[in-house]
Amino acid sequence: MHELGIVFEIVRVVENVVKEQNLPEVDTIVLQVGELCGVIPAYLDECWPAVTDTKPFFKNTKLKLDVVPGMAKCQNCGEIFNVIAYEGYCPKCNSFEKDLLSGREFMIKEIIVPEDPIEENSDDDDGEANS
Repeated sequence: MHELGIVFEIVRVVENVVKEQNLPEVDTIVLQVGELCGVIPAYLDECWPAVTDTKPFFKNTKLKLDVVPGMAKCQNCGEIFNVIAYEGYCPKCNSFEKDLLSGREFMIKEIIVPEDPIEENSDDDDGEANS
């Protein structure tokens, strides 16, 4: 299971960003994971607590996975189809010859930090509550 090593690397990369940006905390890390990239999203989810439990900074950080479908275009007929759903064969002409369009992606898409609470309007001098 290479996903454990991948999760350690994700945490290391995010730690570097946190230090560079002087972030107080990270709410969510969003990963873009392609169906064809060789990483199993469920295993990333399983490994996440094992890695972050040893890192107090990440104790409350959530992992969100955006799975990108593995799409291809048939070289013979031009049909666009999901590679996983059709086991690599074009559903229109049954050819195995294709060009991959998406699904090999794997990247940290977003590092979400908690928003600062919105301060009340301090320009209101009459003391009345805003509606």
